[in-house]
Amino acid sequence: MGRILVGTCSWTDPALAESGWYPPDARSAEERLRHYASRFPLVEVDATYYALPSGRNSLLWVERTPPGFVFDVKAFSLLTRHPTRATALPAAMRPHTGRPTVYADDLPPGAVDEVWERFLGALRPLHEAGRLGSVLLQFPPWFRPGPQAREYLLECRRRCAPYRVGVEFRNGAWLEEGARREGTLDFLRSHGLPLVCADTVQGQAASVPPVAAASSGRLSVVRFHGRSPAWSGGDRTERFRHRCTEGELAEWVPRIRSLAGDAAEVHVLFNNCCGDAAPSAAARMSALLGLAARTGSA
Repeated sequence: MGRILVGTCSWTDPALAESGWYPPDARSAEERLRHYASRFPLVEVDATYYALPSGRNSLLWVERTPPGFVFDVKAFSLLTRHPTRATALPAAMRPHTGRPTVYADDLPPGAVDEVWERFLGALRPLHEAGRLGSVLLQFPPWFRPGPQAREYLLECRRRCAPYRVGVEFRNGAWLEEGARREGTLDFLRSHGLPLVCADTVQGQAASVPPVAAASSGRLSVVRFHGRSPAWSGGDRTERFRHRCTEGELAEWVPRIRSLAGDAAEVHVLFNNCCGDAAPSAAARMSALLGLAARTGSA
């Protein structure tokens, strides 16, 4: 049976800080991370989607967490075909498009290579300390199945090596029941690419079927986004305003255990980051899975 780690997709979210989940004396970033790491063994860093990370922060994260604590890191938006704020790029790389957001195709190939190098290089301290769980490659709804998309998945895998990656689709066509789903899973398995299993509200533009399949023997990832009806619209707060019910969590318990039977490690992450909904759900899922509670200080 593989190791199961449960955590949330942020420890810095303002709504979490304001919810009362942190003790009153945990005011600084360091104190909050230390407190979080005393409760959970895993966290996802989502700030790296919006801005390139720094090696200094990676070193600080290692220093502020106990041995064995794991960070999954979300890939910078430009690298997963998302629009990216031009100001998030180093000044020398910003294209003269006049638009506030840019895509990788707006940059010369050499600049894209440098973005990859900066992103991956900043994660090296985590990797060298044995704390980097995986790089989350979350693709947008317009990333549809096809030869070019599959080639890009392989390119991402090559670039990220030796780091582990996880592949999350936001276009349900990849996992349509039947031949399309089997083709996707066969492709991922043949290249050792872990599928990120997603729990979301169904029937919306960015919805994908809640497929629980281990496509790599090394790692499997499950991300709970919450089942808010505003998932594909509204502001960020409304999209993630959801508290997982006992039934929603319970239906995933046998699926997660099955994944752990096929993969050496399973990461279970809660992205319903509104108030304390994510850590509350993570704590309850840990209990349902029979995982030992963490109550000590980091």
